Amino acid sequence: MTDGAAQSSSRAMPPRRSLFCKYFATLFVAAVVPLILGAAVEASFGYRDQRRQISAVLQADARAASDRIEAFTDGIRDQLGWMVQLPWSAGDDVQHKIDALRLLQQVPAIVSVSLLDETGTERVFVSRLHLNRTGRGIDMSADPAVLGARANKVWYGPVQYQRDSEPYMRIAVAGSLPAAGVAIAEVNLKLIWDVISAIRIGETGYAIVVDDSGHLIAHPDISLVLRGRASSGSFGRIKQLVGAASGAAVITGDQGKPVVALSVHAADVGWTVIAMQPVSEAFASIRAALWRSSILIAFGILIALALAYWRAHRMSGPIKQLEEGVERIRTGQFEHRIKIFSGDELQQLALRFNEMASELAISQQKSARIERLKQFLPSQVAELVEHSHELLEGQRREVAVIFGDLRGFTAFSTRNEPDVIMAVMREYYEAVGTVTTRHEATLIGFDGDGVMLLVNAPVACEQPATQAVRLAIDLQMTVQSIASKWCDAGHAIGFGVGVAMGPATVGTVGYNGRLDYTAMGAVVNLASRLCNLAKDAQILADPTIAGRVRDSIPLASLGQRAIKGYDQALEVFAVAQADLPVKPPGSGPRRREKEPQTH
Repeated sequence: MTDGAAQSSSRAMPPRRSLFCKYFATLFVAAVVPLILGAAVEASFGYRDQRRQISAVLQADARAASDRIEAFTDGIRDQLGWMVQLPWSAGDDVQHKIDALRLLQQVPAIVSVSLLDETGTERVFVSRLHLNRTGRGIDMSADPAVLGARANKVWYGPVQYQRDSEPYMRIAVAGSLPAAGVAIAEVNLKLIWDVISAIRIGETGYAIVVDDSGHLIAHPDISLVLRGRASSGSFGRIKQLVGAASGAAVITGDQGKPVVALSVHAADVGWTVIAMQPVSEAFASIRAALWRSSILIAFGILIALALAYWRAHRMSGPIKQLEEGVERIRTGQFEHRIKIFSGDELQQLALRFNEMASELAISQQKSARIERLKQFLPSQVAELVEHSHELLEGQRREVAVIFGDLRGFTAFSTRNEPDVIMAVMREYYEAVGTVTTRHEATLIGFDGDGVMLLVNAPVACEQPATQAVRLAIDLQMTVQSIASKWCDAGHAIGFGVGVAMGPATVGTVGYNGRLDYTAMGAVVNLASRLCNLAKDAQILADPTIAGRVRDSIPLASLGQRAIKGYDQALEVFAVAQADLPVKPPGSGPRRREKEPQTH
């Protein structure tokens, strides 16, 4: 019977009309009421989820901006630290002036630099805006920057506005020795605008930076910053309102519109980064969800009015879910699950789909974990985390430690431009990484032009001493092959290696968000000292290594040598020259310039 015939029959037979009303009421309640309740619950949970998501996004962006600002100030602090490494002596003013001028070239944000001796007297002053001067100048011993730097090693001054316009701040760093004096830099904070202007929260969200007094330091609209304190009135209010809230707060922004805001404090400099997003944009998805829910409710009413259409929807609904699930999987939402309980092939298809999504989620999570770990752990250590966590726990193990260090690098770095230095270092690091991977060793880390490698931890090997010496030979030959090209280009750079073996404590150290795998013990210090003694193209080893490899690799005794930190002299061995590259006379340095860092 057709729908039209059924409706005619119901009009002709009143008793059936009552049954039709019952079915109509049942279908209406079954279709519409759950939709209304579901929409209300979804809107409630959706609002809370959106609020948490907005807070997380604002927190992440504000934290990222705070970290970049701290990196900006830390970079200037470190650069100033290099200016006060050595004590002042007669005739040093000209050299200090050259160093200060080089600092102005390297750090565009620095406007001027004052170098003070141990008495607080200005000896050198270089500036982008004023005349440079050298020799004994004014007494700045009572200056707050000098007092603060001497008390805390580093001092960050308050934000000031020159000509009530651009914001400036002074940073002072005291030398590790009192005789090294104090370096004071005046920094133009307008360059922080690059950091803030790069932050985009959604389509129209942005971030600002204010100091403890509520004065504006950085804003995407640079004109507000250039107005100085005249434009900072409303930002103090914003800082106070956001700081008083726990998490994100809905306030009136600096443009007079309601915004969702969250702040992060940069502890070193005492600034506050405030991330904001207009309420209209932040909760746009909630309004869209309510509109979608309203449409679904209306659609449900139409379904209740027509049984045939409802049954057609029963067939299209699961297909729509599958289509939506495929789209979510395509966009990376592997946690999405399809729920179909039709008892037919569509339900079986949904089950298979959910199994596929689970397998993809597991694979994606595992890959993401490994990739995150590879950012701060050696590659092989990161791979092991997924299979054997106990390998990374602290333990006592016999390990072979290899230290390598470039010779002549300090002189090379002072005579060449940064792009030349970085090109050499990239080639050097690539060579070290290739050799380390080839011998399945653990690269503990780079320390400037030095490198530390580990054999027999965390992955054990059968003959760690032999593998360590062969790795050292391969490393020496590889670096020497590229060092010859450096020498041809006029760069006198060499390479020395030290190898030692003994018990050490190995495991992961660090803090939440940053872990490193390392080794600690006397054997690490010994390998570092041997590297310090090694000449260019030379590999020095301790007696333990020599005893383990005597049958496979020839080593020559160099006799007893005094080792720094050891009470008695130690017999030192060198890898036979037949296993090493031949160095032409005068092609590289033979003297160690600096002592590698001990562990």
